[in-house]
Formats: sequence, C-alpha cells, structure tokens
Amino acid sequence: MLVEEKKRVMGFWRTWGLSIGMMVGSGVFMLPTVLAPFGKYALLSWLVTGGGTVALAFSLAYMARRVTVSGGPYAYTRAGFGDFTGFLMAWGYWVSVWVGVAAVTVAFVGYLAEFFPFLRSSPTASLACGLALIWALVIVNCRSVRGSSALQLVTSLAKFLPLLFLALFGLANVESANYSDMIEPQNPLSATAAASALAMWAFIGFEVCTIPAGEVQDPARTIPRATMAGVLAVVVLYLAVTVAAFGLLPAEQLRQSTAPLADAASALVGPIGATVVALIALIATGSGVNANIFAVGQMPMAAALDGLFPSPFGKLTRYGTPGISFIIGGALASVSLALNFVDGLIVAFEFLILLATVTAILPVAMSAASAWLFAVREPSVSKAGHMRDTIVAAVGFSYAVWVIAGSGRDSVYWALLLLLAGVPIYVWVTAQRRDQVSVKEK
Repeated sequence: MLVEEKKRVMGFWRTWGLSIGMMVGSGVFMLPTVLAPFGKYALLSWLVTGGGTVALAFSLAYMARRVTVSGGPYAYTRAGFGDFTGFLMAWGYWVSVWVGVAAVTVAFVGYLAEFFPFLRSSPTASLACGLALIWALVIVNCRSVRGSSALQLVTSLAKFLPLLFLALFGLANVESANYSDMIEPQNPLSATAAASALAMWAFIGFEVCTIPAGEVQDPARTIPRATMAGVLAVVVLYLAVTVAAFGLLPAEQLRQSTAPLADAASALVGPIGATVVALIALIATGSGVNANIFAVGQMPMAAALDGLFPSPFGKLTRYGTPGISFIIGGALASVSLALNFVDGLIVAFEFLILLATVTAILPVAMSAASAWLFAVREPSVSKAGHMRDTIVAAVGFSYAVWVIAGSGRDSVYWALLLLLAGVPIYVWVTAQRRDQVSVKEK
C-alpha cells in the first residue's frame, strides 16, 4: 500500500493536538523552578525564546506549503540540501525521538508514584509500568492513525486547558511582594541568554506536526496553521504559568521547590491542588509518550519510502501504519528505559537525553536553512513577502544555532559523533539501492 493511497484522517485539530502533546510534557511542571534563579530576567527571556521559536515555526510553516510529503524536518532538509544531509537529519531526529520516549516515560512513572507510592521503592514495578505504557501506545499507533491522533487531541486538551485555567486563576491571586523579593542577577545580558536557552527546551517538539504530512488533510494549508497555532498557544501558556508561579510563591521557596506547580496550586486551593497537578502531569507525560511514539514510526517511514532508511521501516500493516517502524522504535525505547533503572547508568542516560535534544534541534535548524534557501530562490513572490520570508528564516536559523551552542561543547561534540555513527547505515542503504537498480536494468 502506498502512503498516497491512504485516507488522510488528520485535520487541523488533530495536527494541532500532536504539536501540543509533544511540547507540553514534563518540562512545564519544573519550568518555574528552573527559571527562578534568573529573577525578572526569566520573564524577559520568554520574549527571546518565544520570538526565536515563532521564527522557527514560521520557517517550518513556509516549507510545509512547498514540501507536502511526510517527514517534516527531514523532508525539508532533503529538499534544500540533498539526500545525504536529509539522511543525517532523519537519523539524528529518529534517535532523539526514541530516547525521548524513554525519558518522558520515566517522568510518567514518577508522577504515577504519587498515586501508587510503592513504585518509588520498586524499580522492577516502575520498569514494568513504563514498558506497559510504551507497548500499549505502540499497539494503538500500529492499529490506527485515526485512533492515535484522536487520543492525542483528547489528552492534549485534557492537560492544556487545566494548566491554562491554573495559570489564569493564579494570575488573579498573585502576591506582588513575591515579585519584589526575586533576585537580581549581576549580568542582565548573560542571565537573559542563559534563561532563554533553558526555556527553549520546553518548546522542543513543536515541529512534530509537520512529520505526518501524508496523513494530513490539505497539508499545505493545515500544517502551517497547526504549527503556528501550537507554538503561539504554548508561548502564552508557558508565560502565564511562569508569571503565576513567580507571584504565588516566595522567591526562596520557588528556587528550592521540586514541584513548583503543585506548590503553586496548593497555595491557591489547598492540599487538593497538588493532587490535581499530579493528575494533569500524568496526562501530560502520557500524551508526550504517545506523541513521541507517533514520530518514532512516521519519521523513518518517510525516509525509507525515499530509499534513505532500510526498507522494513517503510512497510505498512493492513491498517496502513508503519508497524515495523513502530516496533523497532518501541524496542529501542524499552532498552533505554531499562538502562535508566540500572544502578550506575542514570548519569549516562541523562547525558544521552541532552544529546537527543541537540540532535532534535539540528533538523529544525536545517529546515530553517532550507526555508532561507527557498526564499532566496523564489523571485516570484512580492518584494515585501520575499524580504519577510528571507529575514524570518535567517533569524530562525541563527536562533537555532545559538541554542545548540548554548547546550555546551561536550553535547555538541558527542552529537556530532552520534550523527557520524549513522553514515555506515547510509552507505549500506545506498549500496542496496544501487544493487536493486542494477538487477532491474539486467
């Protein structure tokens, strides 16, 4: 079955839900504490982070109108810079996503322990719960894109709306004295830059709704709208959550909190608030796992159909889904999850998460570079539109490079080695494709 023959089941809201599901995960629940040491400049950083992310989203939306095949950042990079660069971006993004499945699953199990405390003292039970979640969602994704996307939309709304309500209700009850007690960093410029880099991690995943273009109705119109709407909605949500938390909790308590939104909710409505936040977090992380699993199957399928990934990744089940791709991604995520519960490997796992984050940003940076290249090549648009598209794409690319640089030299170094580790796969697939062509010619 060809992807083009399948019925497109994802409209605007399901595509939007996929983007929201990927972005609003465990990060938002710790964001106020992470940003608290930067004081008022943490709020200023949202202007930088929000502006940079909007520029990147605009660049992806620009490419989505011109490249309507599945693959998202991989397809956009390939369209601008060719097969090899496209493969490297697909490889890096694929690795980042299946590691991301494991990472968000760990967060899910952590929140589940709020309701089942025995999970805190039993690594075996925790691992079993995590594996059960992964494979239950692998089955859902293997059976139906419609079912997976519907689940994603429901869970995205189930976490987004309560968080927005908490933020808005919190803003109406803040204590102005808490803002006055916030620390003032000595170097405003470096504080804003550092806070902006940290805040960016919460936006990783906005690009995911560009990947399943083959499943989206009118992708040239739907994907750009869903991408921009998702990013703008999350910018508002994160800013409101951060400002509310800063105003509800004393600065010192906020800096030391391990559950800032739970503490903020408790300050608003009492102990029941922490339970409500834990439940929202459980939905948020479960939704995040599903979004990552969706991407872990769709991305390599797109590359396989283009002849750049091993062909099994492109084989479809009778349900029209890339079943083998989902199973391989689920297996690799399960191995990563298991390593997290082995003593002595937790630090290595956390470092791998950082590498995965860098390799996820790289394809977005290259997509912005492709948008920049396409904008320069297209003289048919109006002069004002041409200038706008060129500048925004250049800003998006520059911002992505700045974020990568801010992740640290070690992360960039190992991310480069990780990308190069995929080169033998590219050589092998290319050789296989050449042999197949030779056989057909004979």
